[in-house]
Amino acid sequence: MGPRPNLLTRRVAGVASTTLALLLSTAAVGVVPAASAFSAAPSGACAEPADSHANARVKPGAGAKHEPNELTAKQVRERDADLAASLRERANFRAGAGATTLATVTIPVVVHVIQRDSTRAGGNIPDSMITSQISVLNQAYAGGTGGAATAFAFRLDKINRVTNPSWYPIVDGSSAERSMKSSLRVGGKSTLNIYLGELSDDLLGWATFPQRKLSSMDGVVVLNESLPGGSATNYNQGDTGTHEIGHWLNLYHTFQGGCGGSGDGVSDTPAEASPAYQCPTGRDTCSATGLDPITNFMDYTYDSCMYQFTPGQASRMLTAWNAYRAA
Repeated sequence: MGPRPNLLTRRVAGVASTTLALLLSTAAVGVVPAASAFSAAPSGACAEPADSHANARVKPGAGAKHEPNELTAKQVRERDADLAASLRERANFRAGAGATTLATVTIPVVVHVIQRDSTRAGGNIPDSMITSQISVLNQAYAGGTGGAATAFAFRLDKINRVTNPSWYPIVDGSSAERSMKSSLRVGGKSTLNIYLGELSDDLLGWATFPQRKLSSMDGVVVLNESLPGGSATNYNQGDTGTHEIGHWLNLYHTFQGGCGGSGDGVSDTPAEASPAYQCPTGRDTCSATGLDPITNFMDYTYDSCMYQFTPGQASRMLTAWNAYRAA
């Protein structure tokens, strides 16, 4: 695998038209993921409720205070069991109500621009960067950049600008982050709240995983200058947003669990021992079949290197949507 093919041309051309037939047979409510058995992760991993973030994206060499370690084996087993239980509940509810399972989803998006002041350096990015970010999401999740089509599209409903120096920069896991989200978050489980600003500890972004009970912390935090046209060198094509929303839709990193166990719980992403940075073409860190999935949106490579979700990831996201976020 190599660098993303003709990405900028594809993005300018618009969202590709793709079929969801593959998803319809694999991502119904009744699908229950197999139990996972992961090797233990380093200390500091997040625990439910999802208000601390093991699913951050970091720059190479970043010394984050809250190191973005992977979920432990116990945490993954608990999440898998909860997903299975939620799927059963939803299936019973829909059977009784005569409702159908969602196969395509348009997600309403509310973007909160957190600013220190009215300057660009103080977080005041233009609306054009936000609309470009939505376009990037729609292309990535439609398979328009070369990966599998997913069920998801994104609709920008509102841009909310907030000048509050006490929330800037956004500090991962802080009381200020909790205050910010508790004050600003709007909508139900199906509304994606994105918080943009300068971030602590050289992080590019973080997200919450879906849960049965809606938390005020639910949402995605993204470095403002990682949006298309931003100043975050090598990370300014909008794929931090793509990556973090993948977590919000229940994807793990491609390197989750290393070379052992079930990895990220998706059968068509080859095992990977550790995060890949930059664009290390031909990298192969596990003895299992397949090179490391360095072009997958759920790795840590440069934006210019990542361009795809797999069909298995598309199925996993839709299954989780119908379990946790569908009305």
